[in-house]
Amino acid sequence: MSKYLISFPSAAMVVPDGEWEAVVRDSHAVIEEAKVAGVYVFGGGIDEGVPPALVSAGGAVVEGGYPWGPRLDGGFTVLELPSREDAVAWAARIAKACRCDQELRVFHFDPMS
Repeated sequence: MSKYLISFPSAAMVVPDGEWEAVVRDSHAVIEEAKVAGVYVFGGGIDEGVPPALVSAGGAVVEGGYPWGPRLDGGFTVLELPSREDAVAWAARIAKACRCDQELRVFHFDPMS
């Protein structure tokens, strides 16, 4: 079993006025289905009201994160699934519920985790 990150940037989620309640309902329903199926690990969204901080090995803190890196925002879900095909199927369900395409990535196994 592998863990899969299913995510989207905030800009991808363009929801017409009046549809937010349906998006919330539908996305929560898919997450509940993943929990019932025993594949849900965790999920959430980046709090875009709190700026990132770049912390050095020496403990110095710089507000704003990597200046050369892409902005990290949006929502994500991590599921543990037996195959990429299963991950694609769950990503499609989440995409339908959220009304936007989802990016799918695989976590490498860390034997210390």
